[in-house]
Amino acid sequence: MGRAIIGLMTLAVRTLYANIILLDGPQGRLLVDAGALPYARIFSRIVREFRPDALLLTHAHVDHAGGAFVAARLGVTVLAHPLEHAQLTGKVHHLPYPAGHPWIGGLVSRLHPKLKTAEIQAVLPGELLCGWQVVGLPGHTAGQVGVLRDGVLIAADAVVGSTDGARLPRAAYNADHVQAGQTLQTIAEMDLRCVLPGHGGVLTPEQIRTRAQRDRADGP
Repeated sequence: MGRAIIGLMTLAVRTLYANIILLDGPQGRLLVDAGALPYARIFSRIVREFRPDALLLTHAHVDHAGGAFVAARLGVTVLAHPLEHAQLTGKVHHLPYPAGHPWIGGLVSRLHPKLKTAEIQAVLPGELLCGWQVVGLPGHTAGQVGVLRDGVLIAADAVVGSTDGARLPRAAYNADHVQAGQTLQTIAEMDLRCVLPGHGGVLTPEQIRTRAQRDRADGP
């Protein structure tokens, strides 16, 4: 996905199992997501070089938040929706991976370094972070968020990029699959230039609309 210049803003994408996004503009530097734990050393180098004003965790799944403890130790402000805090701090260990084996997901969660409660600040839809608007994208998790600016939506796991276009994560991986479908429909109705998913390549609005129409036709 590489690097792009949009107006006065620079956007870069690195894949640390999940995509992490580096947003650099006149209103500050925002890092979106922290990648998976095996990439923590790479993530640490990115944080040191990029020097973000804040790290936004779109949701608490370990492939997106596995390196968050590194940012916290480096003094970076970590932000997440309040509904994700219990998972991030280890008060709960619900993780739907692999499908059908929740005890494995719980074990994986327990093996990951957690954040301290004092290390996380709450962020809510509608707030501005370094010039980007926080957008609620519930369904994959209850508190999943993304950010929007100038028609560019960073959508976390509200949608996934694949070889055949856009798709939803598997139903077993969504906290509320119906709500996830509704969020996809909402994204399809937005006036966008492109969508950056949490996994896979950049998606066009047409790819999002095509998937949303297909899912709507297929029904629940």
